[in-house]
Amino acid sequence: MASNSNQQNKIGVLLVGHGSRLPYGEKVIKELARLYKMEVEYPVAVGFMNISKPTIPEAIKRLSQKGVKKIIVTPVFLAHGVHTKHDIPHILGIDDGKGDEHSHEHQHEKIDFDGEIIYTEPLGADPRIVEIIKDRVSSALP
Repeated sequence: MASNSNQQNKIGVLLVGHGSRLPYGEKVIKELARLYKMEVEYPVAVGFMNISKPTIPEAIKRLSQKGVKKIIVTPVFLAHGVHTKHDIPHILGIDDGKGDEHSHEHQHEKIDFDGEIIYTEPLGADPRIVEIIKDRVSSALP
């Protein structure tokens, strides 16, 4: 059991949000991270692609300082787009450089992490999201 626990300590999770001048999106991502942290035993951080803090490189640095060797990065976006396909991979340093013509101007900080980065799919058309939609619609009905 100790080796499994030790292995978990080497994994960190980074939830990536877009970022905004308005506080709403940042608050939601940070609350999702807080709720997620209660469900897992490994370090969890939030990083934002644009405007909001911490930036993705700052969040990776924080996870690195906790001793993680592998970071699982999950974009908290519903679907793929320019940000998930080009901008975030570029910031993470895991793109092939071909997406630069599509990238928007975002962070130019370099990632300071020698470990492995695994980049997941966005949330997608998940049936669990449909349940949330049903709840919202039901709450608006008389």
